[in-house]
Formats: sequence, C-alpha cells, structure tokens
Amino acid sequence: MFERILLSKTCDAIKILYNQTIDPKSIGLEKTKKEIDGDYTIIVFPLTKVSRKSPEITANEIGKFLIEHLPEIKSFIVIKGFLNISLHDDFWIDFLRKESRDADFGMEKQNHGQPVVLEYSSPNTNKPLHLGHIRNNLLGYSLDKILTANGNKVISVNLINDRGIHICKSMLAYLKWGNGETPESSLIKGDHLIGKYYVLFEKHYREEIKDLMEMGLTEEEAMRQAPLIEEAQDLLRKWEARDSETVELWVKMNNWAYSGFQETYRRLGIDFDKYYYESNTYLLGKKLVLEGLESGKLSQKEDGSIWADLTKEGLDEKLLLRSDGTSVYMTQDLGTAQLRHEEFHPSRMIYVVGNEQNYHFEVLKKILCHLEKCWASHIYHLSYGMVELPHGKMKSREGTVVDADDLISEMEDTAEKITRELGKTNEFSEDESQKLYNMIGLGALKYFILKVDPKKNMLFDPQESIDFNGNTGPFIQYTFARIRSLLRKGQDAGYSGFFTSPLQKIELLKQEKIIIKILYKFPEVIREAGEALSPAIVANYIYELAKEYNQFYQEIPILKEEDKLMVSIRLAISEFSGNIIERGMKILGIEVPERM
Repeated sequence: MFERILLSKTCDAIKILYNQTIDPKSIGLEKTKKEIDGDYTIIVFPLTKVSRKSPEITANEIGKFLIEHLPEIKSFIVIKGFLNISLHDDFWIDFLRKESRDADFGMEKQNHGQPVVLEYSSPNTNKPLHLGHIRNNLLGYSLDKILTANGNKVISVNLINDRGIHICKSMLAYLKWGNGETPESSLIKGDHLIGKYYVLFEKHYREEIKDLMEMGLTEEEAMRQAPLIEEAQDLLRKWEARDSETVELWVKMNNWAYSGFQETYRRLGIDFDKYYYESNTYLLGKKLVLEGLESGKLSQKEDGSIWADLTKEGLDEKLLLRSDGTSVYMTQDLGTAQLRHEEFHPSRMIYVVGNEQNYHFEVLKKILCHLEKCWASHIYHLSYGMVELPHGKMKSREGTVVDADDLISEMEDTAEKITRELGKTNEFSEDESQKLYNMIGLGALKYFILKVDPKKNMLFDPQESIDFNGNTGPFIQYTFARIRSLLRKGQDAGYSGFFTSPLQKIELLKQEKIIIKILYKFPEVIREAGEALSPAIVANYIYELAKEYNQFYQEIPILKEEDKLMVSIRLAISEFSGNIIERGMKILGIEVPERM
C-alpha cells in the first residue's frame, strides 16, 4: 500500500534534511479530510522536535522532498502543521484497472502456521437460544471470516453446556410435571419445550424460597434448603454416578435441545468445524484438578472440596471440585482448554463470551498458569457487551427473554411488510419474494448487531434495523442491487465495465476519486478488523462505501456519459464497489440480492 511507501520516504526526508533517524510508526499519517484537497495528510507538529523549525517550514521542506522523490505525488499544500498530499489521478485509475476484478483483493493467502481456535455460541441445553446468543453467534461467525481473510487457519468450535445443576433443574421439572410431553406431541420445538420446564422449575423454586423465608429462614438459607434445589442436586449426583434412568432422561432431553439448536443455526446461516460437550470435557478437567492436588499446586479443604488459591494474584480462592466430588464450570473449562491445546496446538484460543464472564476467564488463565500450562497465555477472551431491548434486560429463568427463533421470524415478517409497501417485489414470483424477505430480515438483524463495537452494550430496536435509509443492512443490500441493475444495463448497451490503460490523460471528478480511495482502503480495513477482532470495522466501512456510491450514482451520469472511456471507468468503479460490498457483507454473514 502507498501509505508504507510514503512513511518510508518521509523517514528518508528527515534523515537527509535534518540528519535524524525516526521510526515510521512515530509519524502521524491519516486520510485527508473530505473538505480539504488532498489524499494523505502528514501531521508535522511532532516532527518539529527533529527539524528545530516551525511546523509550516518543516511541512514545506518535507513536501518538496517527497514530490521530488515520489512520482505518484502531484502536489501538496500546507495548512499550519498539516502536510496535505495529492496523488496524480493516474495512480487511482491504475489501481482501479489492476484490482477491480481481483477476486482476492483485500484477502491474505492462508499462512501455514498454527491455527486459531475460535469458540462461540456455547449454549446451555436447558433453554433455547435468545437475543444475547444471536449477538454471540453473529460475532463468532464473522470473526471466523475476518481471521480467515487475514490468512489464518481458523477452527470454529462450539462447546455445548449439557450438564450441571441448571440442566438438572429442567430434567426435574419434566419428571414432576411433564406427563410424557414431547416436541412431537406438543408441536413445540425441542429446545423451547425444555426451556418451558426450566422456567417452571424456577417458578416453583421461588415459591418454596418465599415459604421458607416466611418461616424465619434467611434468603440464602432458603435457597440452599428448598426441597426442589435439593432434589436437583441429588439428580446431578445420580447423573455423575451414571444412574441409568437419569442418564436416559438426560440423553432424551438433550437430543431435543440439540435438534432445536441446529434448526436455529441453520436459519442464522451459522456452522462450526467441531463440537465439544461439557459432559465429556468435565472429566478431563477433574483429572487436571486431581493432578494439581497431588503435585501440591492446588489445595483440599476439610470437607474434601478442592480449591485454587489465587489470593497472591489479587483474586479469590476458586472452587474446582465440590465436597461431593461434583465439578463446576471452571473444571470443564480447564479440561476443554487442555484438550484443544493437545489437538491443535493453536497460536490463539479465542473465547467469544459476554462481559459478565470477565472474571471467569481471568481466573481460568491464572489456574492454568498455576498448573504450569505455559500455553495459557494464548487464551484470549473476546468480551462483548450485553444486548438490551427498549423495555429492559432479559432474564431466562423468568421467561422474559427474546427467543432467537421468534425474533428471526419477526424480522422476516417485518421485512415482508415494509418491502411490499415499497413495491420492491412487484415483479417477483412468490418464491423470489419470500427469499428476498428472508434475506432482508436476516440482513437487517445481523448488520444492526454487528455494526456496534463488540465491547459496547447495545440497544436492539427491530423497527429501526429494517430501514432502507441510513446505516442499515437493507440500505446496503439495496445499494448492491442498484449496482447490479446498472451493470446489467451497461452490458446490454455493450459495455463490459473493464478498460485497458487509457492513452489520454484523465481527470477524475471528486466523487469518483472519493469512492476509489474508499475501495483502496479495503485491505487495511480487513487488517484492522482482524487486529481489533471487531466486525463493526467492516460493517461501518461497507456503509461508508454504499453511502458514497449512492451520492456518486445520483450526481454523476454513468450510462448517459458521451465519453465511452469514462462510461467504462464509471462502470468499473460501480462493479468494484459492488464486489467489495458483496465481499464485506459475506464476511458479516449477510447475503445481498441481485434484484430488489
């Protein structure tokens, strides 16, 4: 990229003009603001320390050096301490000609180093996926594509949390009040049916707690002594002892959940390279814990429970095995991490998990270090913010979550209503229309979530997300369809959208150059998104491109232009813009329509 050349030559200028050596990374270089003439701006103020001259004199001296040594530079202007550099239009036209049809532009070839293991989704089999899971899944899937585009071999994995006290709560409620109900008999999706019994357990459990508190127990005592929780804990002990009836019920209900999850994943367009199950990995974790106890790295209390003492690191003591021998979440995470290290020897293990688990992952890394697992430093927790709705937070145990399947259906229905009102499917068959509604609904949902920095909490408004104007998925999808329509008309008129190197000098219009410069940024955007692990960088870049393209489309004649070479160049700009929009949206897991 030209930025690296410009930085290198600026360092040469400083060496020759001022006899000083500086690091290119210390030079402030940015894109010139739209309201100022120029392509790149060098911030000169910090360089006055080496020039010992005013910012204006320093900028002019460096500018003169650069224009003499870089033929790509056409001119420069100095505004206070800012050196604004303009490149010849030939530079941008040559870039357009060479790269506009490169299917790999912006994508790095896969390296042959150690892979990246990326964990996301990780549902519990006691409830269906909800809006929070949707953000997790969309982030994980997009990060897979971003890391792959940066040349990494990515192994996407899903750890199914299929054991533990929360699973036993649903199982116990089903034993008590299920009456043999099945997904088939009730016509309820399997994961939804299990979630129904999880909510039912919590309802009766809260009633028992209330009764015990009225008898004089504290809330904490009541929560421990309520008959339902004691029965659930007994069920967990039976499961870990492999009691046949308990295991049979567990297998049946988990299969209902797995089937339900797969249907939701299919609708979201999500897939994984490998699945792990906590019911397997917790045993590996127990083995690690017992080995740590034997080697003196962990400690055992009088009741038989095993702990990691992290107080010297400024953390708490962490329970790893209860006194009855049953394990906790941390136990299985230790086992899973060890298993992944042995299987893949990854350069990084990235966990896409909400920010309420920040402490958990800090503890996980510390315990692995205590156990002398030097690869613990490869673990990275991508901590993302919570999703809230206009009416507040969601709570699974109270049944106030926004179900993922219901939300997807609502988005598709809303997309159909708005699209019909705008008359965008008047010439479509019913099948074509339905496919477009699904594409717009899912595109709106995915884009609205992914355009927000993962670290930030966000408010999801379904109505706001389906808008054909503004920073939305449907706006970008419509822009792509507009480009495809233009290219079809151009092809009918005999234009291919491709041009050889022009013989005559061409001057680009400002809006043409703006778009080409945005297209030029695409590889840089992919790199930044990979470094920051943020699909939002890609999403907002694609919106910027779509917005500027629409202005170009409105202001500049394309097929009506009399100069045939300029028609070809503008069609090439259009085709390149469409290709990058499609490529960027694919990285976000969003489809774009040929017609709309």
